[in-house]
Amino acid sequence: MINITFPDNSVKQFESGITPLEIARSISPRLAQDVLAASVDGQEWDLSRPIEADASLQLFKWDDREGKHAFWHSSAHLLAEALQELFPGVKFGIGPAIENGFYYDIDPAGHTITAADFPRIEKKMIELARTKHPIVRADISKDDALKMFGERGETYKCELISELEDGHITTYTQGAFTDLCRGPHIPDTAPIKAVKIMSLAGAYWRGDEKRQQLVRVYGITFPKQKMLDEYLALLEEAKKRDHRKLGKEMELFAFSPNVGAGLPLWLPKGAALRDRLEQFLRKIQKRYGYQQVITPHIGNKMLYVTSGHYAKYGKDSFQPIHTPEEGEEYLLKPMNCPHHCEIFRAVPRSYRDLPLRLAEFGTVYRYEQSGELHGLTRVRGFTQDDAHIFCAPNQIKDEFLKVVDIILYIFKALKFDNYEAQISLRDPNNKEKYIGSEENWHLAEQAIIEACAEKGLNARTELGEAAFYGPKLDFMVKDALGRRWQLGTIQVDYNLPERFQLEYTGSDNQKHRPVMIHRAPFGSMERFVAVLLEHTAGRFPLWLAPDQVVVLPISEKFNDYAYRVADTLAQADIRALVDDRNEKIGKKIRDNELKRIPYMLIVGEKEAEKDEVSVRKQGEGDKGTMKITTFAENLAQEVEASINQ
Repeated sequence: MINITFPDNSVKQFESGITPLEIARSISPRLAQDVLAASVDGQEWDLSRPIEADASLQLFKWDDREGKHAFWHSSAHLLAEALQELFPGVKFGIGPAIENGFYYDIDPAGHTITAADFPRIEKKMIELARTKHPIVRADISKDDALKMFGERGETYKCELISELEDGHITTYTQGAFTDLCRGPHIPDTAPIKAVKIMSLAGAYWRGDEKRQQLVRVYGITFPKQKMLDEYLALLEEAKKRDHRKLGKEMELFAFSPNVGAGLPLWLPKGAALRDRLEQFLRKIQKRYGYQQVITPHIGNKMLYVTSGHYAKYGKDSFQPIHTPEEGEEYLLKPMNCPHHCEIFRAVPRSYRDLPLRLAEFGTVYRYEQSGELHGLTRVRGFTQDDAHIFCAPNQIKDEFLKVVDIILYIFKALKFDNYEAQISLRDPNNKEKYIGSEENWHLAEQAIIEACAEKGLNARTELGEAAFYGPKLDFMVKDALGRRWQLGTIQVDYNLPERFQLEYTGSDNQKHRPVMIHRAPFGSMERFVAVLLEHTAGRFPLWLAPDQVVVLPISEKFNDYAYRVADTLAQADIRALVDDRNEKIGKKIRDNELKRIPYMLIVGEKEAEKDEVSVRKQGEGDKGTMKITTFAENLAQEVEASINQ
């Protein structure tokens, strides 16, 4: 008999060799019907795979991320099986599950696959799913794997196998299709009821531009057709909310090939929006004792060699800037933290100076491949709302919790109500990816875990997601369409203080090493504005809106009065403009609706005679007529409420 421990810490005994699916069935038939995947002692596990020893067990359904991952991973194999039947001779690269759905990279081997083929691929996938073929895991030796896939001419699979360690190679088979895979998968294809092939893209094998370009086929599946229909409706709404479309309509930002790809230009309204966000955060930071600093846009190459950033990112970054001085090289700043380390070192520090909180809206530059650039969410130059806290080891938890408070305050003010926290730790099986000592990593990871527990954050733990220099706590926000975005991050770092030999004098008059906490509540101004645009559909909170009011005279005769209304509002610190175009009032209303301006004030003869305005609110329609001063007072109260609620 073996002991199985469940998430609620209850323990039950079962016979050795029992599977997670059999355990689910023993709990309830409904659970067995709904469960899609499992984890055993934190390791992903197939429902049909036996458990031979005492273990902790978690069962995952569709609503769990792990459940969706297994469902979509299995769907990627189903896609490959369909492509194998429809396009004989195609070769397969990799086919993972992604945030929404899955993809498979294929070498079409002479076939031409277009969007016109999507319906028959979908039809074939549904046809194969209905066969209810079990998805069977098998352990296989390296030699046998190379022979199996070599005989099929699967050169891409053979390359992957050649890099794997013998004794840790598995395949999965469903019907006539066998794939190299670690799993896990759902037990059989039957739960896959609805299929949609989304798009095609080019993808170089293993991301190397010098290798073969493959065809990447994207798809998504669901256990019910209704779920697919709802998802497609959300996608249509997402197109309307696309920040690139809204940014153009609202005149917030632009891109120019003459300036360069991935380098946004902030137009006046967008710059004002950014400034308000910055001032909002500066005000919060001042309350928490942060000090503003400014650092250059470039730095000596050796600064980033010392920090480790050059070894980590140098090959993929902008190339060094050579000066007239022989052998002297500079880099566009990829990170603010090395500069802040030098600010700490600039003057002698004592324990009385700690914690030292340095904040900067610092612009950094990273060379992203052109195919990965996307509006404001993936750019080559961006501004981080960066801060670095230098503190003593016994101050870490308190400082960490204060940063959590700042992030949660921001989420509340901007109506990001649906979020989860993620503790990102090292991959214990691949520690060579990270810098720093084993002891420092253990201390840093424990500090984050204990702080989250003390704060009551229900944080999930992800192995292998840490930064290369330290563990972190990320906040994953769900927007109005249910999409997950990583916004807000806190990272504990024992390594940079070591690399830069940072010191402070303790109360014992001895030299001590500080601990460094990296934090960025917005992440980057560019990405945060993009997410906020799509979350709100451009209808920003009143305090943040680029223009709060537009005054619409019904004819040119009332332009002077319209400007007098705008001046009165400006004196009350309300952002207002006048649309004095020689257009009919209906067109003016429609045009300004597109600009997402919260309030429209329509003025004509009756309003001018009585010092009144006719009020129209975005999304709500007419609100009646009132005195200008009354409207200004009401709006000021609404602005105050919108930022403090």
